[in-house]
Amino acid sequence: MAATGAVCSGSASTPWSWAAPAGTHAPLVLDIANTGVARGKIYLARQRGQAIPEGWAINAEGAPTIDPQEAIDGIILPMAQHKGYAISVAMDMLSGVLTGSAFGSGVHGPYQAQERSGAGHLMIALDIAAFQPIEGFGARMDAMIAGLKAVPLAQGYDAVFYPGEIEARNDADHRRAGLQLPDDTLDDLRTLAGEIGIADRLPFS
Repeated sequence: MAATGAVCSGSASTPWSWAAPAGTHAPLVLDIANTGVARGKIYLARQRGQAIPEGWAINAEGAPTIDPQEAIDGIILPMAQHKGYAISVAMDMLSGVLTGSAFGSGVHGPYQAQERSGAGHLMIALDIAAFQPIEGFGARMDAMIAGLKAVPLAQGYDAVFYPGEIEARNDADHRRAGLQLPDDTLDDLRTLAGEIGIADRLPFS
């Protein structure tokens, strides 16, 4: 996004993303799915042979399940129950129906490589300068974030973070030390590299 714009986007699989410059802070960024958990975590649980927590999904018959394969074959439950369901439908209308893309069951995710995706995207960019001077917006964002951080902390917590702050800190760490991948991801990369004959070219052991 441009430094002077705020962006909202959604896709037919119902995620949405919001971003805005945040004064002297790293940009405020919210990038979430409208499900209670990201589908990738269910695939990771299947890969590791682990059960998933209750409340994440239902199976194809509509019964609660803790089996990741049943969850993949069934439905990942929306966040906030009926509210998440309603938001998902609205996002599907905006990014699927409105854009002329696929919607509902016509959309196929990245884990269904044998199918054409059909996913659509709606992007709306707002020119902050059309509403108020950029400097004033930045100062107001600083004030808003200061207000968030001034809230009394819940027991057991050390700080209040605004959306995107933790990711910005992690990004800075990655630029200094390089991207830290989980051990199971490294194992998968080693296996794949061996299968295609480039194991000796991996930048890690």
